[in-house]
Amino acid sequence: MDNDKHLKGTTTVGIVCSDGVVLATEQRATMGNFIASKTAKKIYQIDDLVGMTTAGSVGDAQQIVRVISVESKLFKMRRQESVTIKGIATLLSNLLSGQRYYPLMVQLLIGGFDKNGPAVYSLDALGGKIEETKAVATGSGSPMAYGVLEDRYKDDMTVEEGVDLAIRALHNAMKRDSASGEGIDVVVITKDKYERLDQEEVKKKREALN
Repeated sequence: MDNDKHLKGTTTVGIVCSDGVVLATEQRATMGNFIASKTAKKIYQIDDLVGMTTAGSVGDAQQIVRVISVESKLFKMRRQESVTIKGIATLLSNLLSGQRYYPLMVQLLIGGFDKNGPAVYSLDALGGKIEETKAVATGSGSPMAYGVLEDRYKDDMTVEEGVDLAIRALHNAMKRDSASGEGIDVVVITKDKYERLDQEEVKKKREALN
């Protein structure tokens, strides 16, 4: 995976909690071995209570965000209700598999809260879709992140515990993966809100790990 230039420089994490979902990414964007940005945005709000993390080509990711945001708005206008997380994952899967001969070079996590509760799905570049029931990591630092997630994830975690776990997983990945970035972006989604954590709060939690 480290050899794949499209996936270089990103680690993203999704955690399913008892009361919501935590999505987190580091913030560096690379072009080959050149650092293009240290504050790249890799978590996008797709709907009121739905977020998407992206690993891979920034241009391809932004194209997907535009398409899926419009689709979810249209669904809401037609049906007078929000599309489910599973529904958005299926739309994305169809979009990606439709590009099979010119694949969009991305790995995606879709997570949020809908009428069925919290949910996270992972998608690969060819549209493969998996419902993640616990914790998932994608991108170049994911092997290191998985080590922490598998060791410390427990059933019925709260989003507060999920935030701490996500930051710990990314912090470890970033120490060992030269392509992952410096900053960490964290989004918490519950039945009531979509909230991006303040950078100072994230920084304090990371300092406590050192």
